[in-house]
Amino acid sequence: MKSAVEYLSGHVFEARRRRREMQPVVAYATAVQAIEQALADAEKYKYLLMRALRRHDQDLAAATAAAPVSSFFDDEAPIRRLYPDAPTQLAA
Repeated sequence: MKSAVEYLSGHVFEARRRRREMQPVVAYATAVQAIEQALADAEKYKYLLMRALRRHDQDLAAATAAAPVSSFFDDEAPIRRLYPDAPTQLAA
């Protein structure tokens, strides 16, 4: 995606205001044209992003449908003890 400077790169000229340094200046029509181009590019990127998200959702749904369903509460899963059998003495 382009930055804001890239839309106006060829259209900017510099002017000096009284007792100030040179400042970049853009004509109003040029600024409007650059904004319209930026909005058109944003619509294109939005379209591409939405298409990619739809494809990702379809791929995810297909992968989920193909994957074997396993339950969180599986009866045949090995049981692991959380604490040891013998209680330990805490040092004082």
